Amino acid sequence: MKNIIKGIISLTIISLFLFTKWWYVLPDDAPDIILWGFPFPYAGDGFHTSMSVQIFTLELILDVIIHLLIWSTLILSIHRFFWKIKIKKSLTILLITASSILLIIPIFIAFLPDTVFNLRKDWDMEIRETGCKFIWENQPRIRR
Repeated sequence: MKNIIKGIISLTIISLFLFTKWWYVLPDDAPDIILWGFPFPYAGDGFHTSMSVQIFTLELILDVIIHLLIWSTLILSIHRFFWKIKIKKSLTILLITASSILLIIPIFIAFLPDTVFNLRKDWDMEIRETGCKFIWENQPRIRR
């Protein structure tokens, strides 16, 4: 059971940062920006400089909780109702390594001096376009 919980946490981190949804939005009294996160946008381009990032803490926490609930429900339901899942130690190490590598990039971005942390998005916005992408895909070009 200990390896299953480690696997659930690793899959949560992997799915949170590997596959995301982008949102092209028009905030009130600000230039158009791209936000990303699934199911809630938790990060986006900053307003004060072109290389800045703003992270919305409440939305990020909600996204982590939702991903954790989805993976734990899926894995534990399979474990209880269909067949007993036995994760080998090598697979657990592989999942932990992959999730650690994926977690290094957001931690590095969070410690950049231009990163702004907000509790939540406190501005209204108009959603123009949305889409899904993997982390290795380029950001889509939006026609303005």
